[in-house]
Amino acid sequence: MGLDVWKSRFADIAAQAGILAFLQFGRTVTESKKDPIKLLKLLDIFAALSKLRLDFNRLFGGAACAEIQNWTRDLIKGLVQGACEIFWELSIQVELQRHTPPPLDGRIPRVVTFITDYCNKLLADDYKPILAQVLVIERSWKHEKFQEGILINELLNLVKSIELNVETWSRAYEDVVLSYIFLMNTHWHLYKHLKDTKIGTLLGDSWLREHEQYKDYYSALYLRESWGKLPALLSREGLILFSGGHATARDLVKKRLKSFNEAFDDMHMKQCNWVILDKDLQEKTRHVIIQTIVPVYRSYMQNYGPLVEQDPSASKYAKYTVQSLEKMFNSLFQPKPVKQGSLRVRQQSGKLNNGVADQYQTSPTVR
Repeated sequence: MGLDVWKSRFADIAAQAGILAFLQFGRTVTESKKDPIKLLKLLDIFAALSKLRLDFNRLFGGAACAEIQNWTRDLIKGLVQGACEIFWELSIQVELQRHTPPPLDGRIPRVVTFITDYCNKLLADDYKPILAQVLVIERSWKHEKFQEGILINELLNLVKSIELNVETWSRAYEDVVLSYIFLMNTHWHLYKHLKDTKIGTLLGDSWLREHEQYKDYYSALYLRESWGKLPALLSREGLILFSGGHATARDLVKKRLKSFNEAFDDMHMKQCNWVILDKDLQEKTRHVIIQTIVPVYRSYMQNYGPLVEQDPSASKYAKYTVQSLEKMFNSLFQPKPVKQGSLRVRQQSGKLNNGVADQYQTSPTVR
């Protein structure tokens, strides 16, 4: 029947078997909204097509398969354009987040953890060569030359943009002590989770150490401006005890215990809703608070507690035992249980937000 006839029939069979519908599905994915996480999916599709390229050209290389070839070219063009559009807009999206409010409980904004993990993902061996290839193609269409440094610099700028966001968010807190918790959380995350990673290596040891030092600095400020003020309320000045107690001393002890209790209750009520998700940082912060307060309180109650314990209103002043204080301190900074149900954050605008969910598990939604 001739070569052209069977190639034409083969093209018809391929079309009826669903190859055009398959390519159309790929096009639909590239045309759906440009979520940042979708970049990874587009790179996956591009990598799969690259692996199939030689076989694909062999099977569908003739003139009879021109429609399939055109659909394939359009799909690859859509993948490259879509991936590059998302990639070049990432820094803009991070910058836009600067105008959103920080987390009310002082925890790390989700966009911070998303971007740091995302940069490492794009630098991994699975994605970096593919992303570089896509960027090379895009530059060639513009008759420009691509250099790997462009990719690296863009990812480094993303992390540095996140740093500016953190600075801006910290100034948005009305409670300066809560801003210290926020800064302590975020600087520790940047140090701990970027150390020994690809992006961390590019940022350098001095950059990492700086964030570790910032964590220590804000930890010290937090303690000084909150719980560190309580021991001074248990002053021993003017307390001269005589056998059987002394009315003046008892009144002073009552007054100071009352001030301590009020300050403690106010501080605990405010801070019981604050969150430190990192277990090491959480435990270390609680330990420092306990070591600052509990030994002073224990000694004070051992020496002067008996003065008020015989009073009819003793429970009003000797309100806490050492054990109850430790228990309350150990309950701090824990996230509250979340009700089961749909936790997925819908992105109406298709852009990053402070509640980015299901980071790498989220499949692109076809619109």
